[in-house]
Amino acid sequence: MPAATALALGLAACGAANEQTSSNGGGEGLSGTINGAGASSQEAAQQAWIAGFTSENPDVTINYDPIGSGGGREQFIAGGTDFGGTDAYLDDTELADATKRCGEVVEIPVYVSPVAVVFNLDGVDELNLRPETIAKIFNQKITKWNDPEIKADNPDTDLPDLKITPVNRSDESGTTENFVEYLSETTGDAWPHEVSGNWPVAGGEAAQGTSGVVQAVRNGNGTIGYADASQAGSLGTAKVGVGGEFVEYSPEAAAAVLDASEPVEGRGESSFAYDLEREKEGTYPIVLVSYGLACAQYDDAEKAELVKSYLSYVVSEEGQQTAADNAGSAPISDSLREQLNPAIDAISGGGQS
Repeated sequence: MPAATALALGLAACGAANEQTSSNGGGEGLSGTINGAGASSQEAAQQAWIAGFTSENPDVTINYDPIGSGGGREQFIAGGTDFGGTDAYLDDTELADATKRCGEVVEIPVYVSPVAVVFNLDGVDELNLRPETIAKIFNQKITKWNDPEIKADNPDTDLPDLKITPVNRSDESGTTENFVEYLSETTGDAWPHEVSGNWPVAGGEAAQGTSGVVQAVRNGNGTIGYADASQAGSLGTAKVGVGGEFVEYSPEAAAAVLDASEPVEGRGESSFAYDLEREKEGTYPIVLVSYGLACAQYDDAEKAELVKSYLSYVVSEEGQQTAADNAGSAPISDSLREQLNPAIDAISGGGQS
């Protein structure tokens, strides 16, 4: 699959670019090109969103390059893209720098998905893993698949005397940051590392992007990694311990985490960043909330209208269902959508008010 997705279709009817957008994100006479880059976890969803939006707006071209969250934030802050995607909300320094570019930053959750613990182990289709066990595996303290700690939660599984090969992201990644944050919050001393988008443990196998991790796990035997669940494919996925049960990932269980979480305070009216609640029973605890980034004000009115219209479609009921159907994500709730729409509707440019 090429690094950038570009979809453009046909010609559009004439009309003013600043006409009110319709419920499906379309507007009369929309035309032009906008470019985005960022989280590779959003790749499948972005492809579906772009196809859906441009089918209604055939004189529009939208490009999205899934270079990873870190690169996406850097390019957006530097002004190299019109919108961005990131699996971790902007930190204080990034937010300040983005504000210099944008005046005010629009930061909204657009894609909610479980992060699956994926594995490839001949003869083993199901696996239960407690948070501490996951931490020790990825911290390379548990190194064999028949380790007593793994066997204790999988008593009926024939676990081989085989080396565990953990696979992590080589690039700065919001998926990594979410996964590491989960380990840090739920496993105590078993995970002594700082939360970061850069993988903190040397010596494992590293791969570029979500697709790279999935491919590396698939190509090995005894491999284990972490990846957006929508891209897990035929790989085994572990059930994760939450309280006294082991929970299988699902979009619904992932969405429940966001609904239980609190917004980060003091970031401006158009920033909807969340500190996630990762230990609530009945939810899948390793969840990725991926954000869309935009400016509240653009120099170019046409760019502003395209970004506003596209993001309106992305968070719409239709757009969220499109992502669910094509990328396995969890649609955001109606109540959250109602909070996000005013921030999107306020996007303007070129002297627009």
